[in-house]
Amino acid sequence: MELAAIGINHNTAQIALRERVAFPAAIISGALRRLALLPGVREAVIVSTCNRTEVYLGFSGTPPASGEGIGRQETMLGWLAGFHGIDVDELRPSSYFHEDGEAVRHLMQVAAGLDSMVLGEPQILGQIKSAHALSRELRLVGGNLARAFDAAFSVAKEVRTETAIGASPVSVAYAAVTLAERIFSDLPSLRALLVGAGRTIELAARHLAERKVRGIVIANRTLDNALQLAEQLDGELAAQGALLSELPELLVDADIVISSTNSQLPLIGKGMVERATRQRKHRPILLVDLAVPRDIEVEAGEIPDAYLYGIDDIGNVIEDSVASRREAAAEAAAIIERGMARFLDQLRSRNAVATLRRLRGKADAIREAELIQARRDWEKHGDAHAALESLARAITNKLLHAPSVRMKRASAAGRDELLQATQELFALDEEAPPD
Repeated sequence: MELAAIGINHNTAQIALRERVAFPAAIISGALRRLALLPGVREAVIVSTCNRTEVYLGFSGTPPASGEGIGRQETMLGWLAGFHGIDVDELRPSSYFHEDGEAVRHLMQVAAGLDSMVLGEPQILGQIKSAHALSRELRLVGGNLARAFDAAFSVAKEVRTETAIGASPVSVAYAAVTLAERIFSDLPSLRALLVGAGRTIELAARHLAERKVRGIVIANRTLDNALQLAEQLDGELAAQGALLSELPELLVDADIVISSTNSQLPLIGKGMVERATRQRKHRPILLVDLAVPRDIEVEAGEIPDAYLYGIDDIGNVIEDSVASRREAAAEAAAIIERGMARFLDQLRSRNAVATLRRLRGKADAIREAELIQARRDWEKHGDAHAALESLARAITNKLLHAPSVRMKRASAAGRDELLQATQELFALDEEAPPD
């Protein structure tokens, strides 16, 4: 199958390491092109989210034998560490590696939401589809890795359709709003500031709107995107858009701040929060940072009256909310195993088709060569019967020569399974027809 996957996620690495290994959208295309330069690499996909970074590769050759060069795991680990300027020994303990069928099974589990911080969360499937689409655009998928992703998408859809794993509204955005409910008793009296305009912020805005907060401001680098999201909430509550440059002033009026952007540097620093809390006359402010890399300086959590929670901190909130999904997860696991069986059957079928194509090609080449010889014999001797008999004998001998030699070798080596396979392939175990 020649597939491999390496990565880190929320189960194996703290956010401090995950943010160093993340691939911002702006650099993924370049990273994929560099991956394609690794020996034997035919296909490559990078999945990078707030909770995981994973590299999937499809190879054109066989893996190096034990003791011959660097294995695929070390090659991929070394590339990932080198690309981000991290010591490979620092990354190794937090990484995981899968090959062939296990790589496909892992991909299916991730796509179905079984490996997410929020069990069954749907956003990961869209993120994987986007990663696959980028590699397809760069012509870096098209073989077995592309088939693995297609199989994973099919399984994820089946899990969504046939189980209740996505029935309750659990997501990191939902957990952030639930956390706000636990800290503040009266959400309708509070104002929220949402930083970013992506899917996570959209979900957070809708959950806050359902709880009828007093107002929402959406701050984003592009004002049009912020205004568009604010307009979608218009009528449900007071919502407005703003620019990131306005954050210092916006913090003063915000009781709840939820941030999720793709920024590579913090947008909200300790000093900014300190000034805001002074102007707020020390009214408490909740800061929920759902971004990787982080949007809010970790030191902001040291300020009195500022309560900072990162994406790893809301695990307990999520844990309370996903209990109803655990039974569905067991059903999803069974669907994944059925999906794996279908994928392997399809792969074996493709392998059989390829072998049959080569066999037929060889037979056609022998036929064409012997037809040419038979025509020459006929033209030379004028005996059609002799030419046809010679043609039939030559085709039979040449088709059976290589199998005959190999069967004799197999018999001498005691490899009876090859002889049995020959009996089955050519139906030699059936009763011979009457003369």
